[in-house]
Amino acid sequence: MAIRLGDIAPDFTADTTAGTINFHEWLGTSWGVLFSHPKDFTPVCTTELGAVAKLKGEFDKRNVKVIGLSVDPVSDHHRWIGDIEETQGTALNFPLIGDPDRTISTLYDMIHPNANDTLTVRSVFVIGPDKKVKLSITYPASTGRNFAEILRVIDSLQLTAKHSVATPVNWQHGDDVIIVPSVSDADAKTKFPGGWKALKPYLRIVPQPK
Repeated sequence: MAIRLGDIAPDFTADTTAGTINFHEWLGTSWGVLFSHPKDFTPVCTTELGAVAKLKGEFDKRNVKVIGLSVDPVSDHHRWIGDIEETQGTALNFPLIGDPDRTISTLYDMIHPNANDTLTVRSVFVIGPDKKVKLSITYPASTGRNFAEILRVIDSLQLTAKHSVATPVNWQHGDDVIIVPSVSDADAKTKFPGGWKALKPYLRIVPQPK
């Protein structure tokens, strides 16, 4: 069964390059990004894992823990790590899950038989501190992900979780946001004392809350 937004992210215990972890326990009170790559020693995956490693400071700033997965065993992951460091110029600094029996891949519906019946597609799950799934994205194996976009979405998720706003098209951190329709004008005056620009009664633009 597909995992939907708002579902509790399935818990699991797994062998990783950082040892055995229990997923929910490992997340603790942090946000999480769980992402799959089709196979070890493949070109697109090598570039992705290097890019994520270079973004560790950005994930840390947002209180986000990152963990990867493929259907290869951890022993293969450890051999592959040297290639990633050599070609991408950075050491891997987050765990990789080994899933040779495809238990976790199946739990998270990461194998799409019409695309490939043995390898995982490029799934991404963003999970909140409440262990609920906040975002899921699926890419084909041939297309590398844009992790700047994933960071942008995390910024939006964290902002909108704290304030009664939504983020408009192409929003970037610091841009104006939209007051959600469920907030009346009367309540908005309290929440946003600096006022807002109403393009329509349902489209009220306000500076991003600090």
